[in-house]
Amino acid sequence: MLDARHSIRTHTCGSLGAPDAGVAVTLAGWVHRRRDHGGLIFVDLRDRSGIVQCTFNPEVAEAFATAERLRPEWVLELAGEVRTRPEGTENPDMPTGAVEVVVSSVNVLNAALTPPFEVEDGIETDETTRMRYRYIDIRRPEMLGALLMRDRVTQSFRRALEDRGFIEVETPILTKSTPEGARDFIVPSRMNPGKFYALPQSPQLFKQLLMVAGVDRYYQIARCFRDEDLRADRQPEFTQVDIEMSFCTQEHVLGLMEEVMAEVMEGVDAPWPSEIPRMTYAEAMDRYGSDRPDTRFSMELACLSSVFSASEFKVFAGALASGGRVKGINAQGCGDWSRGKIDALNQIAIDAGAKGLAWVAFTSDGEVRSPVAKFFTEDEMAGVRDTLAVEPGDLVLMVADAHDVANEVLGVLRTHLGAELGLLTEGLHPLWVVDFPLLKWDEDDKRWTAVHHPFTRPFDDHLDLLDTDPGSALSFSYDLVINGLEIGGGTLRVHDRALQERLLGIMGIGAEEAADKFGFLLDALAHGAPPHGGIAFGFDRLVMVLTGGTSIRDVIAFPKTSSGACPLTGAPDAVSARQLKEVHLSAD
Repeated sequence: MLDARHSIRTHTCGSLGAPDAGVAVTLAGWVHRRRDHGGLIFVDLRDRSGIVQCTFNPEVAEAFATAERLRPEWVLELAGEVRTRPEGTENPDMPTGAVEVVVSSVNVLNAALTPPFEVEDGIETDETTRMRYRYIDIRRPEMLGALLMRDRVTQSFRRALEDRGFIEVETPILTKSTPEGARDFIVPSRMNPGKFYALPQSPQLFKQLLMVAGVDRYYQIARCFRDEDLRADRQPEFTQVDIEMSFCTQEHVLGLMEEVMAEVMEGVDAPWPSEIPRMTYAEAMDRYGSDRPDTRFSMELACLSSVFSASEFKVFAGALASGGRVKGINAQGCGDWSRGKIDALNQIAIDAGAKGLAWVAFTSDGEVRSPVAKFFTEDEMAGVRDTLAVEPGDLVLMVADAHDVANEVLGVLRTHLGAELGLLTEGLHPLWVVDFPLLKWDEDDKRWTAVHHPFTRPFDDHLDLLDTDPGSALSFSYDLVINGLEIGGGTLRVHDRALQERLLGIMGIGAEEAADKFGFLLDALAHGAPPHGGIAFGFDRLVMVLTGGTSIRDVIAFPKTSSGACPLTGAPDAVSARQLKEVHLSAD
């Protein structure tokens, strides 16, 4: 029941049930459906809470006359009495299906145009149309449910973090460009001609400064911006749960975040394991070919290098001679696939970076089909069968290449096959991936770049590697992966100025450039920075996983298209020459 002082309604539509029989109510909402049964007119009235059937009797002439002209999505206020539906007319599929409201009066608050699509779940309307009329799309139960889930997750995070001594601090939206990750969105400054703000890709530097300032435990439901190419789980503006804490080890961060996530999942009634398993980056790549492995199914990668160590097959021999690997997976049950379907897998492998895909089909009737098996000895074929536990009806897929390439290509194939073969089990399967490399070599720029970000702390016993073999240095870094998606990522941070300057130098950022881009951080580190670390959870992706969606656009109220456009408002749009002049820009 609502407080009548604050609403024209006394109750919400979805709150009514058998205990309310005989109660006089005033409702307000949208016409979901109208059914004229001759003697009676039934209107399903909908608001955020749900739907209830309202019955118009011709004996109440004025209300009945209004009901005759009602159309979908008209906005009504109506009064009446709740009664139990006659026996045999109950609707067990509706939470309010045991009752109806017998209408005594109705007031049309607003008429509506015919909506461009049905306000129902499972509609086949194209996404652009739905985004163009998002205010109607959100009326649909699945879209409204996604926004309600966002709210529940937000509140659960806030409760869990505040109970553990974290305080919410807002950090700037207009800030300095530090383009060491994705491209920044830049904003011209009218008061500072020729200079620009940047929208933050994350609050990373500010939350580190808060640790130097003694805030100790910080969080923020933060809006972030990245000017990068989009995909189903990426938007130019997005939300993350940003967290930082002082005087911690990696174990402290992971342990505390496991507690927080367990409480968040309890708050949204999502089943969650009592303990999150952990796997190193190296193990994840070796077993699954991905640093965000989907552990809902097996099909693990296996090394076949020893099987083919003396191979006369030039492709395999050449890869091994150059320090590469031969690795494979067993696509169980695919041995009878057509050549066309297998060729499609070959194209996926090539698109993922392979020179080609070697395959052997062990058909269910005992035959062996393969364009390369003729190059293998009996011992090599036996080794493949034993290593990959091959049974009749299986398909072996092999890649011979540099170790990283072989892993990544087979990882892409594994993910594709998991979905194609329906191997994905139900539920949430979280995993910590830890101990990432600190640096990776950028072949285009010919320099070392950060795997996570430039402020990540290397293992203490790997500091000597920074001068001799930077690519082998590991870091205090960790990602939370759920069902093959990176949901959160974090690191311990460098809290020593000298080490931070050393790392920036290894990444090709000299002293002058470092002072220009990160001088404020370097100065702060020299003023008593505590050991600190944190994590950021991708809020939109998490809600997408919890709602069973496949695109974060379906869990964001007003998202952008894959080209970064907003069909609802028409953004981005041109601005006038006068506006450009005010910020010292030219239209040319």
